[in-house]
Amino acid sequence: MKIRVDDIKEQPRLLRSEEPLETLPGLTAVQESGDCEFLSPVTVELAVAREYDHIRVKGNLSARIRLNCSRCLGDFESDLVSVFTIFFRKEDRVALDEEEVELAEEDLISVTYQGDEIDFAPEIAEQVIMELPLKPLCNESCRGLCPMCGVDLNEQECTCAGSSFSLKFSALKDFKVDK
Repeated sequence: MKIRVDDIKEQPRLLRSEEPLETLPGLTAVQESGDCEFLSPVTVELAVAREYDHIRVKGNLSARIRLNCSRCLGDFESDLVSVFTIFFRKEDRVALDEEEVELAEEDLISVTYQGDEIDFAPEIAEQVIMELPLKPLCNESCRGLCPMCGVDLNEQECTCAGSSFSLKFSALKDFKVDK
């Protein structure tokens, strides 16, 4: 998804697109690593407007994904949604001094561009990756697997669930000291 800088005016320009995974290289790497599987293209809506010395992009995106629960190891589907704002600034080739500079909020969410067009694909992929959960859960009440027998506690109870078990010092249970 690209736009020519000269086509951006003060009045917001709305862009809508369904981006296939192949156009977002960062996401193909995520899928190939097995972190998640994309079940639909990434739907993107952007409002692009020129403001002072920068270009403001307000956007939202959504996609359907399949993840692996970190507690019960089962696959589940989820909707991924992100709302974001990014500022694009023309890249200045001026070298910065070694002095400390206080960053404004716009500096923390800004990206530089070169040339006469902006490609939004890297930032769209970044927004999707930032929304992926670090420890995905099929639901908040997922009970996970039994640490003793490995049974899925969401589907059935196990006989060892009542026994107290601690992995903290299990390696030392058979440790004997000779005097």
